[in-house]
Amino acid sequence: MDRKVRVRFAPSPTGALHIGGVRTALYNYLFARQRGGDFILRIEDTDSTRYVPGAEEYIMESLEWCGIKIDEGVREGGPHAPYRQSERKEIYLKYALQLVESGNAYYAFDTPEELNTLRAELEAKGETFCYNHAVREQLATSLRLSAEEVEERKARGDQWVIRFKMLENEVVKMDDLIRGHVEMNTSTLDDKVLYKSADQLPTYHLANIVDDHLMEISHVIRGEEWLPSLPLHYLLYRAFGWEESRPEFAHLPLLLKPTGQGKLSKRDGDKLGFPVFPLRFVAPSGEVSRGYREDGYFPEAFINMLALLGWNPGTEQEIFSMDELIEAFSLERVGKSGARFSPDKAHWFNAQYMHTRDNEELADIYTAQLAERGINIEREKALRIVAQIKMRATFPEEFWSLSSFLFKAPAAYDEKATKKYWKPDAPRIIGELKTLLEGIEEFTTENLEKVCGEWIAANQIGMGLVMNAWRLCIVGEPKGFGMYDMCAVLGKEETLRRLNAALATLPQVEA
Repeated sequence: MDRKVRVRFAPSPTGALHIGGVRTALYNYLFARQRGGDFILRIEDTDSTRYVPGAEEYIMESLEWCGIKIDEGVREGGPHAPYRQSERKEIYLKYALQLVESGNAYYAFDTPEELNTLRAELEAKGETFCYNHAVREQLATSLRLSAEEVEERKARGDQWVIRFKMLENEVVKMDDLIRGHVEMNTSTLDDKVLYKSADQLPTYHLANIVDDHLMEISHVIRGEEWLPSLPLHYLLYRAFGWEESRPEFAHLPLLLKPTGQGKLSKRDGDKLGFPVFPLRFVAPSGEVSRGYREDGYFPEAFINMLALLGWNPGTEQEIFSMDELIEAFSLERVGKSGARFSPDKAHWFNAQYMHTRDNEELADIYTAQLAERGINIEREKALRIVAQIKMRATFPEEFWSLSSFLFKAPAAYDEKATKKYWKPDAPRIIGELKTLLEGIEEFTTENLEKVCGEWIAANQIGMGLVMNAWRLCIVGEPKGFGMYDMCAVLGKEETLRRLNAALATLPQVEA
């Protein structure tokens, strides 16, 4: 019987969730959903010194905004609760002690001062300090001390840690679903701390192995920064006797700066003017970081953009719904090298989703923007306007600048446009156009296009000459959408009023 797919996203609540973390969550989610599996959110808050209040809630709100649905987690509960590591302390100590008893780990009582002294001595000899088999038996560890001495030290309150006893000169053979077969010699690895008596908490290495085993995780899909830890994690599964249930691993490529050089960071976003977090985040210091949601991105566009940063569908298709991503996604098509982030491409994705967005939804946004400016319009009119301006917008915040001319007639006429479009024949042509419009009863887009089109053709007037001069009169500058649509929205009375004002204001031009 095949093993059920169970994946986990396990962030630390140490600040805002980076978009690289969101991508990791997304790939886990897509993988699980495609295979009918479960997506678990586990909060890894064992680093108490870096804990940031509000970060845990921020993580969950971010995933919710992105449309990533959690099957088991802190809020949802589940058969493997609790899902917050700080609430699982007793579990980790039990397994840390099990490793000591089996000879795979040991107590270390050395102090930071002792380690600094040893480090300085080795560096003076031109050697690099590594806490491994070459040095561990020189220090105050249970490998040197008697069992009685160990218990005496613990009883009198000496601080201790439990370290993994790394094997000497063994090749660890591993498999990665993205990078293939990987081998590493243990001689290059150190004895990692697994548990600390100071705060009675495990380190990431122990906690994630124990939790992944107990939560029956089938696949660990995480960032490539954890690839160097893979040999230790393989060895921990072996030490616990859990090799048969060990999950499969996949290490995702980094998200790179727009230059392609180095990991994408908040500093890059601050410098180049784009967010690197899904939602706006206010740090305890008061520092505010921008978010994609608050910058006007649609969650679907954000997710679509992230999905293609590292994964290639193998086709020319770029626009994917979440369901389409679930169907198409595969770890086999995730690249090994870093994926370069492009702010321009992020804009492009949002524009594509803007152009196909439901007009009813956009009309809600638009009428709220107008209400803030003291403008109230009929629903039908709002729908007609957003149907036009959404094709020219990337973000909803652009709606006002794209349509403000509909609510205020030109106070002046753009000088450059006037010189270019107000030709000698323009006053006569616009005068005739005004007379034509006065006779139109049904002032609709379709009727305006029919009547004006026939008039232009019958009089053999250049379309550009009419439209550019007409736009100058109505808007005051070369902007806006189709003239027939604009005038239909403005209505007959306002259109004629603006034409009269322009004819009275714009100069008579000599041929």
